[in-house]
Amino acid sequence: MSDTSGAPARKPLPGTATEVFLTFLKLGLTSFGGPIAHLGYFRDELVTRRRWLNDSAYADLVALCQFLPGPASSQVGFALGMIRAGWLGALAAFTAFTLPSALVLLAFAMTAASMPGPAGTGVLNGLKIVAVAIIAHAVWGMAKSLCPDKERAAIAVGAVAFLAFVPGAVGMVGAILLGGLGGLALGRGTGAPTGGQMNVPISRRAGTVALVVFSALLALLPVLAGQGQALAVIDSFFRAGALVFGGGHVVLPLLQAETVATGWVTPDDFLAGYGAAQAVPGPLFTFAAYLGAVLGPAPNGIMGATLALGAIFLPGFLLLVGVLPYWDQFRRAAYAQSLMQGANAAVVGILGAALYSPVFTSAIGDMRDFALALACFVLLMAWKAPPWAVVIVAALGGVGLALLP
Repeated sequence: MSDTSGAPARKPLPGTATEVFLTFLKLGLTSFGGPIAHLGYFRDELVTRRRWLNDSAYADLVALCQFLPGPASSQVGFALGMIRAGWLGALAAFTAFTLPSALVLLAFAMTAASMPGPAGTGVLNGLKIVAVAIIAHAVWGMAKSLCPDKERAAIAVGAVAFLAFVPGAVGMVGAILLGGLGGLALGRGTGAPTGGQMNVPISRRAGTVALVVFSALLALLPVLAGQGQALAVIDSFFRAGALVFGGGHVVLPLLQAETVATGWVTPDDFLAGYGAAQAVPGPLFTFAAYLGAVLGPAPNGIMGATLALGAIFLPGFLLLVGVLPYWDQFRRAAYAQSLMQGANAAVVGILGAALYSPVFTSAIGDMRDFALALACFVLLMAWKAPPWAVVIVAALGGVGLALLP
């Protein structure tokens, strides 16, 4: 079917911006544990429970966003909102997922709140422990659907082994590339339409414009930074968002170089904000809101937080918009399907590696921590409890452990 202009009629969007906003607001209020855990929350809520898309399409999005610089989990959320309800859906997903933690960190910066006592430390420990269960649940579910044969299981294990020798963002990208090459060697793609088709309401012209804007800002902002402190802040946070792969904790060294090394933020303020960022749900990139608020030179406060927050997220979203119009056609080719099958298996391996380090190694200090993590995993796996309820159980359990002698 086509309209009167002869252009193909666009498939109606399956949801509304309001639905997307409310769904991601729930995720923004309950998604603790960092970007890898967020992917587990997204999968449970949007793939398993709401069935917005299937595991294959979801893993494709995860793989794409791991390739691109920027906050990976926020990019996945932005794309899911776009697929569900168009541009308004993308904006709704970003706003709802980001706003809760950004407001809490802004309030922390503005009130110079002190760090919590033993009970608060217990809550934080519980939130770290529940991330172990969330990621383990995601690895288990994705492995069943994305590593159904011995060859793809071997690719997943190979990705873990690769990350053992090449850790960090470079290792993640390398593991996905090698997984894709392994998939090409298997040649399992058929070229037939996949069940995970993504109806992305972005034209190629819009994608090209987004890539041009990204390139122009990356090149021009350093030149314009000397024209005023506001432009210098935008330049620093835009560069941090443009040069980090995988998001999350990987961005911290870049932010430290852009704010502490320049004298804008003291080391003590930086570490205090980082500690607070661990205690809130949502993307760790909202740490930029705290940093923008406590900057030494103006603009700071609410204005500084707004500039820093917008600048750090913008490059990743521009790149995503630039690539998405070409993504579905690419992934439906036979060779692309083979490549993505291998890359998806590698994503499972990456999640498995992250489950061990840094999540398990930093969250599990003794057998009591492990017992709480195991209880949370059983609640998710066997009792089918919603993640937000398991988060509450873990937080209360963490307090209980903190109060024990």
